[in-house]
Amino acid sequence: MTHYYAFNGDADGLCALQQLRLARPQDVVLVTGVKRDIQLVRRVPASAGDELTVLDISLDQNREPLLGLLSTGVTVRYFDHHHAGDMPDSPLFTSYIDEAPDVCTSILVDRHLQGKYRKWAIAAAYGDSLPGVGDAMAAADGLGAEETGMLRLLGTYLNYNAYGETVSDLHFDPAALAAALQPFENPLDFVRASPTYAMLREGYEDDMAKARQLEPALQAPGATLMVLPDACWAKRAIGVFANELSRAMPDSALAILSPNAEGGFVVSLRVPSGGPVPADEFCRRYKTGGGRKLAAGINHLARAEQDSFAAAFQDCYRR
Repeated sequence: MTHYYAFNGDADGLCALQQLRLARPQDVVLVTGVKRDIQLVRRVPASAGDELTVLDISLDQNREPLLGLLSTGVTVRYFDHHHAGDMPDSPLFTSYIDEAPDVCTSILVDRHLQGKYRKWAIAAAYGDSLPGVGDAMAAADGLGAEETGMLRLLGTYLNYNAYGETVSDLHFDPAALAAALQPFENPLDFVRASPTYAMLREGYEDDMAKARQLEPALQAPGATLMVLPDACWAKRAIGVFANELSRAMPDSALAILSPNAEGGFVVSLRVPSGGPVPADEFCRRYKTGGGRKLAAGINHLARAEQDSFAAAFQDCYRR
């Protein structure tokens, strides 16, 4: 029997994976990719009797290959907080899915493990743009300001590393990053001791310095749109830059467009709580769109759609 893990390569997927591997050390096969590579289940070569754990990718986006694996006798447990749709009707399927806006996949794993490796879930909350949740969890765990700050930065750096069009755009392949995390039960020890962490920090600081020099392509009350250059650093920076701008403009919707290899754009969208249209609903207007209520994206927006997208975005969110 082989146990597979299909996990999003961002902070939430990595920290969820880390908690489960600490709780159950075993040889596993990892299937992952960049943050936007979410149709991972189709890449899992499991067969009857094997086990699959899926972390932080939408069930709705993986439904057909998931049903195929279940029909062949693969046991599947599914941890996620994105739009899921109908649940598979199979005794081999176990759902740990919660689409509430104040949870991430690592928090769902933390619940499952009854808080055994909570610091990893705290780091994930910060990385997944849930700073208020991270602060509350850190305070409840008795962490001081210094340790809380270390987990906040760790989550930020792990999340930042996952943004790119291909794995070659990243500083670290998420599978290699998972291997670097694996020896550390306490994420604070990883921060203090690992050269991998130092490389993540340096890369992040360099990329974000470039991003902060950019000016908006469109700015109106309640709606800001940025267009990034076609550069590896910009592909890496897009997610964290979106989160940073969202915190600076909490009452404004934010769309960031980054050029992709198909000649169009990858879109990252953030909207304020209580806005007119949830982010995932807006992005699902487009064929490759999806995500969560406050943070969503489009994997490919044709360049010919750029102007119409900008107009729709402004019409929807401008106050």
